[in-house]
Amino acid sequence: MAVLLVGAVLCMTALIVSAWLMTFARWFPIEGIDKKFLVDYKTMIRAHVDYALMALFNLAFYGAGIDLPVFACWCVAIGGFANPTVFVIAAFDPDFWNKTHWKIYTAASFVITTLGFIGVGFAFLKHAL
Repeated sequence: MAVLLVGAVLCMTALIVSAWLMTFARWFPIEGIDKKFLVDYKTMIRAHVDYALMALFNLAFYGAGIDLPVFACWCVAIGGFANPTVFVIAAFDPDFWNKTHWKIYTAASFVITTLGFIGVGFAFLKHAL
């Protein structure tokens, strides 16, 4: 279950890095670079919020005080970082949604996260019943 803490720390790190990146892109723009570098600011905000939510999920699941399946914990930790990263990649690549390899990455990250959340959900139900 310690992998959930690692996942939370990675998400928190990405959360802070994205905040600094967006701050510098808005407050200290570099002519000719920022518009080409961070092409979709709103999508980066989506990533930022998603990293925060996934960090909180990792911490909440870890702190729930019940034994969780190891596989589910790994899926939550990996998927919890991979899902917001979809938005980060899209914020830098204006043609993101039209590229097959990014579609595969996105689908894989959703499947991994879904498996993790289902596993954790069943563990919660098992504990409650």
